[in-house]
Amino acid sequence: MAPVVHAAGLGTSGSGLTLNPVAERALSRRASTLSTPMSPPPAFGSIVTVLSIDGGGVRGIIPGTILAFLEEKLQELDGTDARIADYFDVIAGTSTGGLVTAMLTAPNKENPKRPLFAAKDINKFYLEHCPKIFPSGGGGPLGLFKSIMSGPKYDGKYLHSIVRELLGETKVSDVLTNIVIPTFDIKLLQPTIFSRYDAVNDVSKNALLSDVCISTSAAPTYLPGHQFETKDKDGKTRAFNLIDGGVAANNPTLLAMNDVSKQILLGNQDFFPIKPADYCKFMVLSLGTGSAKVEEKFDAVQCSKWGILGWLYNKGATPIIDSFNQASSDLVDIHASVLFQALHSEKSYLRIQDDKLKGETSSVDVSTAENLNRLVDVGKALLKKPACKVNVETGKNEPDGNRGTNEKELIHFAKMLVDERRARLKKKGSTIL
Repeated sequence: MAPVVHAAGLGTSGSGLTLNPVAERALSRRASTLSTPMSPPPAFGSIVTVLSIDGGGVRGIIPGTILAFLEEKLQELDGTDARIADYFDVIAGTSTGGLVTAMLTAPNKENPKRPLFAAKDINKFYLEHCPKIFPSGGGGPLGLFKSIMSGPKYDGKYLHSIVRELLGETKVSDVLTNIVIPTFDIKLLQPTIFSRYDAVNDVSKNALLSDVCISTSAAPTYLPGHQFETKDKDGKTRAFNLIDGGVAANNPTLLAMNDVSKQILLGNQDFFPIKPADYCKFMVLSLGTGSAKVEEKFDAVQCSKWGILGWLYNKGATPIIDSFNQASSDLVDIHASVLFQALHSEKSYLRIQDDKLKGETSSVDVSTAENLNRLVDVGKALLKKPACKVNVETGKNEPDGNRGTNEKELIHFAKMLVDERRARLKKKGSTIL
C-alpha cells in the first residue's frame, strides 16, 4: 500500500513560503489525490467476517474464554443454538488455535449441520486433556535433556489419539465454514496452508482434519513432526512432512484475509461483488494467547553469551522459539492495525491480547491444574481490561482511548455479526455467503 499523505500537512503556514493562487490550487488538488478517502461503512449483508486464533499451547485457554463469552452474546441475540461458525466467513488458527478452529467448525456426528463443540466446551477440553498431552514429567531440565538426547519433550501419542478420536474421518472440505490452518513443510522448507477452498479444488489438499491439527501443533522441541500422504486427482501420492504452523504464521490473521482475496481473484462467487483487497469491507477479530513481554527476561548482553542450549532453554523459556513466534504475531498485528487505520476502519479490527503474563502462565506446556485454572482467570480478567491497539514503535499493546473494555467491544462485535447474518438471510438469491 502506498504511504498516506494528508492534505492538511501540505500547507505553507509558518514556512515563509508564498505561492500564487494557481500553484496553491494545483497543490491542493495534488494533495487530495494522495489522501486516503473516507469510504462509507459497508452495508450489512456484504461484510467479510474473519476470526483468527494464535498459537500458544495450553494458553489456548485464553482465546477459549473469549470465544465462550462471544458465543454467549450471540446466543442472547439469536437463540441458544447460535454457534461461532454461523457468523464467520473464515476462521483461521495456528497450532493450538488450529485445534480450536477444528473444534468450532468440524461437523457433529449426531447432527452434521452443527459444529462438534460449542465455544463454552473448549476450555473443558483443555482442562481435561492438557495434563495428558503435556505430562508434568516432560517439562523442565529433564524435558530439555530428553529433547537433546532422544527427541522432543513429549511423544505426542495422547494428542494424536484424542484428535483422531474427536475428528475421525472428517476432512478439510467437510467443515462448516471456511478455515485456514498453516503448517510448515520441513522437507520443502516452505509454508503449507490448508483451507477449505483449496481442499474443494485440489483433492491432494483435502487431508484428514486430524492430520492437519496434529501437524500445525507439532512445535519444534515440544512435539514430533508429522508425516502423512494424500492422493491427487490422478491418483499420484503427495507426501507432507509438517511441523508447527507457528514457524510460518503464529498469528494467522493476514493468511485468512489473503485467502479471501485469493478467492476473489479466482472469481469465487461467494464474495461477489467485493473487489480484491477491498479491506474496508472486512470485520476481523484476532485473538492472541498471551505473552510475557512485561517480564523482559533477557537482554543482548545475556544472549550474546548463549550457545545452542542457551537459545533452546533459559529461565524456563525457549528464547529462540518464543522470539520467532512473537515476532511473527506482532508484525501481523502491526500490519493489520495500520491497514485498518489507513482505511478509517479501526472499529472493524479488534485484537485481544495480554502482554503481561508472568511465570508459568506464559509457558506453552505447564499443564498443572493450578496453571490451567490461572489461564482461565487470565481470560476472564482480559475481558474486563480496556481494548488495546498495538504501538507500532514498541510492539506493545496500549489502551485505545476510543474504545471501551474488551467485553464491551465483543458485545458490539456480536451485534454486528448478528446484523450481518440477518441481512444475508433476507437477501433472497444472494451470492454472498
